[in-house]
Amino acid sequence: MTKEHERVRTVKSHKDRTRLRALLSLYLLAAPTVILLFVFNYIPMYGIIIAFQDYSIYKGILGSDWVGFKHFSYFLTDDKFWAIMKNTLLINFYDIVFGFTAPILFALLANELYQKTFKKTMQTISYLPHFLSWVVVSGIFYQILSPSTGMVNAILGWFGIEPIFFMTEPGIFRGILVASDIWKNVGWSAILYFAVIAGIDGALYEAAWMDGANRWKQAIHITIPHLMPMIVLLFLLKLAHIFGIGFERVFLMQNPLVYDVSDVISTYIYRTGVELSQYSFTTAINLAQSILGFILLVASNRLSKKWMGLGMY
Repeated sequence: MTKEHERVRTVKSHKDRTRLRALLSLYLLAAPTVILLFVFNYIPMYGIIIAFQDYSIYKGILGSDWVGFKHFSYFLTDDKFWAIMKNTLLINFYDIVFGFTAPILFALLANELYQKTFKKTMQTISYLPHFLSWVVVSGIFYQILSPSTGMVNAILGWFGIEPIFFMTEPGIFRGILVASDIWKNVGWSAILYFAVIAGIDGALYEAAWMDGANRWKQAIHITIPHLMPMIVLLFLLKLAHIFGIGFERVFLMQNPLVYDVSDVISTYIYRTGVELSQYSFTTAINLAQSILGFILLVASNRLSKKWMGLGMY
């Protein structure tokens, strides 16, 4: 090996050590998150094997009897489960159609406000419901929609309409669930869209205005195209959870009179797994739900990249 080769090797080794020292602080910064993720997300995955057992808390995981795909075949042939799956998909579909588009429309409309003080005040007010727990939100909706003291029925009474028991009406309960989620999260969900809009070069709007484009055309040809990558990303994440739905929202607002239209996978798992102690059966349902969500995420991401050129990876 010549002296020139030795010198190049020494310089390369020095650069590698320098790069490692520079990245060491980043590795140390990421270490707690990685450790927590491993401890609380990956180690508990060991427990999914009870989906293939008749699990007993007295025998434990290692002592419980293996039954293979017994629990999977049971819920796949259970009419009640498919009714619950229908409710889950319908509520998620309404969440996508109305709940997912609401923050986008809110961000676009807020962007059209000229008065900065009013604009910031409105945005701040819209964030506040997000910090309320679902216990509080469900209580608010029960009070507003109460047939005896509720504001909505009081207004209907002015027009001679009899009180309506909104929370016990199967035909409108899903709409109440979706409306409550929109009211609680529309402002918070719009933050990412506000951030994207704030990063758009103002010169683009000025050039469009000089070319005669009104505010509507500016939104169509400038704002929305810049928002599209974020919209696609959040939409794909939403699709990945289409087989699941927030437990607290449904559990705290539903009642036995609307179980037929509001009982979803998460509430069914709670009643069956926790109250009836059918741990293996509900674990099998959850595992199948996660696998379906993963498959849907991968498939939708590939379709998005093929048709729009945008995807998560």
